[in-house]
Amino acid sequence: MYRTLRTLSLISGLLAGPALATTQDDVLSAVLLPGWQTDSGTRMAGLRLDLAPGWKTYWRSPGDAGIPPSFDWSGSENVKSVRIHWPAPSVFHTEGMQTIGYHDRVILPVEVTPVDPGKPMRLEVKVLLGVCDQICLPASLSLTSDLGAEGQDDGIGAALAERAATAQEAGVTAVSCTVDPIADGLRLTARMRLADPGQTEVVAFETADPAVWVAEAVTQREGGELVTMTELVPPDGAPFALDRSAVTMTILYAGTAIEVRGCPAP
Repeated sequence: MYRTLRTLSLISGLLAGPALATTQDDVLSAVLLPGWQTDSGTRMAGLRLDLAPGWKTYWRSPGDAGIPPSFDWSGSENVKSVRIHWPAPSVFHTEGMQTIGYHDRVILPVEVTPVDPGKPMRLEVKVLLGVCDQICLPASLSLTSDLGAEGQDDGIGAALAERAATAQEAGVTAVSCTVDPIADGLRLTARMRLADPGQTEVVAFETADPAVWVAEAVTQREGGELVTMTELVPPDGAPFALDRSAVTMTILYAGTAIEVRGCPAP
């Protein structure tokens, strides 16, 4: 609730004044790319977002002041499941607040699994997202694409190459987490052993429950270990049972992302 109120307050403040003349069509365009059939029988499609210069939109875990995107694929035909392969995002710092997202153009690779592999698929999505520059606008998209047998890359392959490395691929050799109760939730401290890239590292925490507010992580290096701490506050503002296996920690630096799944006890 706190995060929602803060985000709405931020948007309201930034929308004040003559900037209201800016519209979604001025700063954002989007298209579903039909992509190609994979060897496993899925379809690798893509959602391309084009932003006006200076504008940005947000990653799945956007930071304390960001606006998380939402996707509704329920209008699709012959579609069993949809998985987004997120390219590595950028970290933005604006007026003392850190957010995570994309600028200029981003292609989100979308892997689509059919109900019946022998029949054509029609992909339909309704997207709600925020776009920001000096002001923030809530944006709404409704897109469709017929996923036929023929297809082409259209930049989807390059976006796939930018997705996060796994912990194993990145050489993370040890992960441990301590959990301590605080007045309104939990404090989570993670220690991860991996090579120091010599760049400033930002860690984004995610839990299984999107209603849990996640504070901006405080991160530092202690020799060969990356040590990072965040606070988790549920809607009822009380300590809770954390599913450690469902915690995801994404390490970001210089256009690189490393995704660490699971947060075991020491």
